[in-house]
Amino acid sequence: MHDPLKYFRVEAREILEQLQSGLLELERSGAQPARTQGLLRLAHTLKGAARVVKQLDIANLAHRFEDLLVPLRDVEQRLEPTQMETLLGVVDAIGEKVVALTAARAEEVSVVAPQLLTTPQVPERAPPLGATDEPSRLLVAPLDQVETLMDGVGELGFQLGALRRALPDLADSQSLAEQVSERLAPRRLAELTAGQAATLRVLAGDLTRRLERLERELSTGLSRATRELGQVRDQVDQLRLVAAGTIFGALERTTRDAAVSLGKQATLIARGGEVRLDAEVLSAVQRALVQAVRNAVAHGIEPAAERGERGKPPSGYITVEVQRRGRQIAFSCRDDGRGVNLSEVRREAKRLGRIQAEAASEAELLDLLLRGGISTSPQVSEVSGRGVGLDLIREALASVGGSVSLSNHPGAGTALTMSVPASLTALEALLVEAAGGLHCLPLNAVVRALRVEDSEISRGAEGASLLFGSEVIPFCPLSRLLQSKNAQSERKTWSVVVVQHGQEQLAIGVDRLLGSDALVAHAVPESADVDATVAGVSLDADGNPRLLLDPEGLIAAARRLPSNLVSEAPRRHAILVIDDSLTTRMLEQSILESAGYEVELATSAEEGLEKAAARRYDLFLVDVEMPGMDGFAFVERTRADPHLSTTPAVLVTSRVSPEDLERGRAAGAAGHIAKGEFDQVDFLDRIGRLMR
Repeated sequence: MHDPLKYFRVEAREILEQLQSGLLELERSGAQPARTQGLLRLAHTLKGAARVVKQLDIANLAHRFEDLLVPLRDVEQRLEPTQMETLLGVVDAIGEKVVALTAARAEEVSVVAPQLLTTPQVPERAPPLGATDEPSRLLVAPLDQVETLMDGVGELGFQLGALRRALPDLADSQSLAEQVSERLAPRRLAELTAGQAATLRVLAGDLTRRLERLERELSTGLSRATRELGQVRDQVDQLRLVAAGTIFGALERTTRDAAVSLGKQATLIARGGEVRLDAEVLSAVQRALVQAVRNAVAHGIEPAAERGERGKPPSGYITVEVQRRGRQIAFSCRDDGRGVNLSEVRREAKRLGRIQAEAASEAELLDLLLRGGISTSPQVSEVSGRGVGLDLIREALASVGGSVSLSNHPGAGTALTMSVPASLTALEALLVEAAGGLHCLPLNAVVRALRVEDSEISRGAEGASLLFGSEVIPFCPLSRLLQSKNAQSERKTWSVVVVQHGQEQLAIGVDRLLGSDALVAHAVPESADVDATVAGVSLDADGNPRLLLDPEGLIAAARRLPSNLVSEAPRRHAILVIDDSLTTRMLEQSILESAGYEVELATSAEEGLEKAAARRYDLFLVDVEMPGMDGFAFVERTRADPHLSTTPAVLVTSRVSPEDLERGRAAGAAGHIAKGEFDQVDFLDRIGRLMR
């Protein structure tokens, strides 16, 4: 059924949120012509849209909003409390009617985002915007994400179409293969004439060409389709997530209305709104945060006169901050009020029989508060007095596997920290290569990436460190933090990522920096046996897992490492194997690693030169015949480089003619191993002699 109000409901909600946040900004900063004019434009847009869809009640309320605001259009002054109450009341009334429209079409809403509940109700006023008992809100996906998703679906369809177009060629190739097979049957071979044999060769050649072309087309198509499918999967995951900042508007309104109802002044400061997480989890956290903000205003923030006596500004501050911490997302709610009156808590707990001893510790008393049922408020009001606030917070978080903790700072406020599992979250990450794998570091924890000469790293009794700015910070290779068997202790040049958690910094050595990427991280399954340094798992375009590392866990791991592992790690001989043949590379790597050598691989001479410039090796094992630069040229280049000339290079190749042997010696090769006469014992014996 056609729904003429479908887009109006979405637009009206967006405009109402902007009107509410704009009014709260006017209350803080005073009326300014430019800001006021912006609100008038929003109200006018809403009025026009409402009239188009025949919602005259909403149009009249928008017109009423304009009438109230027009006198402030050309003046700069602070709004009177009564003016603000009236304007917010009109916004709430419009919001109530929009919610009613949404409820009437609830069966057509397909995606629901966090409820915008949560402000204390004011007598004789409609519930504030979004503050219904069973609201639903359309989740409006960012346009750029929808466009990217649609582009990906379109490209995926194109690639699948190309694969379908290849099917007739595949059928023809099958037919050719049947003909060739039939003519090659034993009973037919003896009957073939010279002409028939020539025809058969033509068919076989045609079949070979067809199959080669099909292989290329199918390989290319499947590769592109796989990549596009991975991007589509990421975008779908992104659409499941909601930015934490979407709940800040409701929290700001909660703060304002709770303060007004209690005759106090309070300002909300919100940070970390860019963190994106699962909508269901954010909805539960929102309910908890609303109650936390109410508690902060009711129990923490002092009246203006009392704050003045304590040397504080008249308006109290409540700070809500969202941070990713390893496998958890933390929401903190701090205030600068009076703090928890532990004497009152002890008295009330004793009266209720919750404790027996006078000597209950601060931690025990705060834990009692979190369990609920205890209130230090002298009277019951709309926002406090029944001792259920913290209990509601605990229950809301428990529904999504979260936890809550409370810390007290007498005279300076309280801090409530709520942690929920990061089952699914989106973030920007820096991709690095180390320990033979690809890893991700949260970009917001990366201070800087740089190149560092090994000579710039200081090694002493307390471990390795380097000078970063004016500070000396610890240094550790990522391979050691991940306890990799391929851990490296020496390179000529390091790619270094400086990460920070709190006040601590750590310089992490990696093999390569691969750039940044937007990714969706999935929680590590509880059954997975992974180190605390791993915060989550992301999938690349082919569905392969990439570990998301936790900066806090990495810093803790570096702190736990014995200093000798950081500064004086056991030295293993390092060998660089350069060969374009996968079989040869894997065979040599297996033999050498079994003998205790550290092995790195390169698929071309050019890649080998790049790796040789980045770290020190004890031996180069080089194939001769490779695309691009051959093995002879590689040896000549390394012999001419003063930094590489002392590293022996051995040619491993099937070319064993006297001319090739002489050319290898002339280039400066330290030896020549024939692939056709490969013997594992002799191979290791010759390498062992070169390492002495």
